[in-house]
Amino acid sequence: MVKSLTPKTLPEALEFRKHQRLIPLAGGTDLMVRKRSWAGTLPKFEYPALFIGGLAELKGINVKDGILTIGAAATLASILEHPAVPDIVKQAISIMASPAIRNAGTLAGNICNASPAADTLPPLYVLGTVLILQSTAAQRELPIAEFIKGPGQTNLQTDELLVAVQIPIQSYDVSFYKKVAARKADALSKVSFAGLAKVSGDMVTDLRMAIGAVAPRVVRSKEAEQLLKGRKIRDLAGLIPELKKIYDPLIRPIDDQRSDAVYRSQVAHRLIEYYIMQCASATAHAK
Repeated sequence: MVKSLTPKTLPEALEFRKHQRLIPLAGGTDLMVRKRSWAGTLPKFEYPALFIGGLAELKGINVKDGILTIGAAATLASILEHPAVPDIVKQAISIMASPAIRNAGTLAGNICNASPAADTLPPLYVLGTVLILQSTAAQRELPIAEFIKGPGQTNLQTDELLVAVQIPIQSYDVSFYKKVAARKADALSKVSFAGLAKVSGDMVTDLRMAIGAVAPRVVRSKEAEQLLKGRKIRDLAGLIPELKKIYDPLIRPIDDQRSDAVYRSQVAHRLIEYYIMQCASATAHAK
């Protein structure tokens, strides 16, 4: 039997978290699978589940002062339909799982699951996403790259809840997302890639990229991005070899049931090259 608590308000949920060890549960689409019993019996939870999926305070999606705030209980389906959500996030969600899963699953849950192969993480990394963590005592903000420590590991304290995901709203000249999997939909990533770029005239003013499923955490290199910022568009292709050298020690994939390390590494390097060429092509056309 799975023991659970169902608070009616966010303050009540935080009080529950303060006084006992609980496992937060919103949609449960990752958590219920991870805790399932192969014998066909009920899932096994180390601690009682705290169901927060019904909290009205956590379901909202709104924009204020250039910041998009997505509540922790907002479903993937509702996020997909909201006009203010960046296209790169919508691209990731649209090919993620099945419609039934998207109707129940949440962005916050995908983040807290902290899988290296999570579809939404690379876009969230390049967008500069900040997470709002709350307890009865305080509220704090943490960049997503600092929140995730490793596979299944986060910096969420035992008395805290992830209550909101905040994304700065900006415009980009290039928005690129690619997921490599066994099929086009309802499949786990072998490799995923997200990239954003801004251009002014013939100059790259901002360029970001993040790669998923090739290391214990999403790979993003500030050194590589700094190499490309301030460069002329025509010079981008010539920097690809140097770029790959920077990423070589960072790309450390594993062999698993979905793919092998060699394939993942090769695909990651090809996606870096393809993205840079896309930036050069798209921005050159825009001139």
